[in-house]
Amino acid sequence: MFSPVGTNQKIQHTSTSILAVAAVIALLYFGRALCITLVIAVMIAFILEPFVQFFVRLRLPRGAASFVVCSLALLMVYFLGLGIYTELAGLSEDLPSYSERANALVDSVAERVDRMEQNLYKLLVPKRLQERDRNVAEQQAKQQAEKKQRPSRRIVPAEPVPPPAVQEVHIQQDRMSITRYVYGYFSSYYNVLLMISFVPFLVYFMLSWRDHIRKTALSMFEGPGRVVANNTWRNVAEVARAYVFGNFLLGLLLAIASALCFWSWHLPYWLLLGPISGFLSLVPYVGLPLAVIPPLIAALAVYANATPYFVIAATIGFFHLIALNLLYPQLVGARVHLNPLAVTVALMFWGTIWGGVGLLLAIPITAGIKAVFDSIENLQPLGHILGD
Repeated sequence: MFSPVGTNQKIQHTSTSILAVAAVIALLYFGRALCITLVIAVMIAFILEPFVQFFVRLRLPRGAASFVVCSLALLMVYFLGLGIYTELAGLSEDLPSYSERANALVDSVAERVDRMEQNLYKLLVPKRLQERDRNVAEQQAKQQAEKKQRPSRRIVPAEPVPPPAVQEVHIQQDRMSITRYVYGYFSSYYNVLLMISFVPFLVYFMLSWRDHIRKTALSMFEGPGRVVANNTWRNVAEVARAYVFGNFLLGLLLAIASALCFWSWHLPYWLLLGPISGFLSLVPYVGLPLAVIPPLIAALAVYANATPYFVIAATIGFFHLIALNLLYPQLVGARVHLNPLAVTVALMFWGTIWGGVGLLLAIPITAGIKAVFDSIENLQPLGHILGD
């Protein structure tokens, strides 16, 4: 016999859980700017924590050590951005030559396709049908030539000139539309830039107040729960560092290999193209086409025929397959322990919630959630579902 009270409690518990999950998903979607900023700041803080510990061992106060580490990180980002800007400035000067070469390449490919279609047409279509089509085309061309030679008798009435007051209104409307367009264009990036500006401050405060935050968070638990919370904290930090360092090392290897190949092919800006192509190759699912596009664009200034482009695409594809099938399981997969189904579902979910940024953060977030599940005994079956 089933107890009605127990059944009602289970239904209420299930309903509450469903509502809680729905509320969390709604919060992640509508507050995605805030959530993305916090997640990125937390990941950067976990990555920089070992460097802060190094300066703390040198008898430097934790606040000063956090400031030194954050300043060095910002300095590295500045010099990296300066180098990229310098290369892009030189690239912008060569854009006219790239467009000319691209047009010439497209015309060449179009001519080859037309020639191929004509050869197939001559091979497959009987000669009598070819002769009929040729006669029809000649008649149509003759009719069009006769139409062009006939003088047009249609009189187009001149447009009335509006009075000065109406012209002034039109000018003001054009100015308002331009102002509205500029405002709409920049306002779409305002929230992103605003959130990015908070990241350095969040990272600094997370590092400098790390001990206080940790003690306060652990004080919320008692007995065995405090040990579980401490292990969860440590496991999430280790997973975040392992994932970021593993991907960075893999991207660095791909960047070096790609840059050397681009240099041997005499591609311009190979020092910039190598890192861009190498790290773009790590983007889930769309990494290969993203990694191929930059060197193909740079090759427009060097090669006129289509064969080198296929060689470049094949080489980048070979590097991509080697990295994902041989290096990625060793450098990243062995530390993250996520099965392919969990990774695919995570990419779909976080990509739907947060867009392109969600695709980049899906795997580390899911790995962190798995680390939480593995640290809590009641949730370990969920961790096994996500694991490999």
